[in-house]
Amino acid sequence: MSPLHRSNGTNQAAAVIMIVADVMAVILGLWILMYLLDANRANDLVSFIQDAARWLAGWSYDLFTFDEAWARVVAGYGLAAVVYLFVGHAVAGRLRRY
Repeated sequence: MSPLHRSNGTNQAAAVIMIVADVMAVILGLWILMYLLDANRANDLVSFIQDAARWLAGWSYDLFTFDEAWARVVAGYGLAAVVYLFVGHAVAGRLRRY
């Protein structure tokens, strides 16, 4: 396999990793926004975003014990979004170096 062809495949893999990390962060950000705007949780879209965000942030959900519920949501889901962005882009950058 030529170095140019290998590089192209690596760049494509890096792009996919970045896109997946970005989508995960967008879902978490959408849930934070929907929560803060008191979106109707009976709505199918809101319910889907909440379920997806809770699954994505399972490790950071209720990690913080702020008195206000909105602060727990912003901190817990926001931390997950930042971690996914940081790790996804770091891995993609590392792949692109090779």
